[in-house]
Amino acid sequence: MASSSSRYKDKDAGVVLSFNGQWVSWSHTVAASLAFLSALVIGSALHYHKIVQNEWYGYPQEWFPSVSATIGDRYPERSIFMLFIAITSGPRFALVGLWYLLTAKPGRTLPKVIAGSGIIRTLTCGGWTYITSTDDHDWHDILMISYIVFTIPWTTGCIALSPPNAKAIKYRKYIASAFFGTLVPLVYFFIQHKVHRVAGAYTIYAFFEWALIVFDVSFDAVTALDFDSFEITIKDVKGASKGYVQWLPR
Repeated sequence: MASSSSRYKDKDAGVVLSFNGQWVSWSHTVAASLAFLSALVIGSALHYHKIVQNEWYGYPQEWFPSVSATIGDRYPERSIFMLFIAITSGPRFALVGLWYLLTAKPGRTLPKVIAGSGIIRTLTCGGWTYITSTDDHDWHDILMISYIVFTIPWTTGCIALSPPNAKAIKYRKYIASAFFGTLVPLVYFFIQHKVHRVAGAYTIYAFFEWALIVFDVSFDAVTALDFDSFEITIKDVKGASKGYVQWLPR
């Protein structure tokens, strides 16, 4: 009978990197947060009066920038945002894949549907962030609305498929309720700005728009509570790397 040490040696043979699944969630959360926060800080520091200006009013009636104006109107914040959002795409696709592996069961269709909506949601996110309102206002809005539409099955599906983790389920329900609840005042204040031309309405709209970003990123961050059960291992099966086992901390 093989000894315990030999079994561990066989298990680690050829392993060049091993890390817990939580790292996928945290890397996605950090990269996405840096993308938006860096654009907001740099844009406010360099072009504050320009990014709070809209078609009807500017400072002081409007004093907080919208997400679209922050990430898409000016250099260098636009470029820095696009750099970080590109970095975010890798962990985002990995997050969708791990969620499918966690929830897939023989004969179940829902996990496949949710994974598909997660992929489309990721692609539309790239659409409205790389095609800004300055580049093409119509396509920017179409892709943003599509992103919100595909967020509905992703969010409800993740809640429905959640493993029996009471803390994760509670957080998902709270964050999802806040996300969809924010859409109502968001639409209201956008109409106040766009149709009725109310001074200051766009600033209030901008706060709700940024809140959606926070809730959206936070919802996906909850996967860290579920991915703790995964260990992702990269093996060199041919021994080309001649490396050693590297374990990232949990």
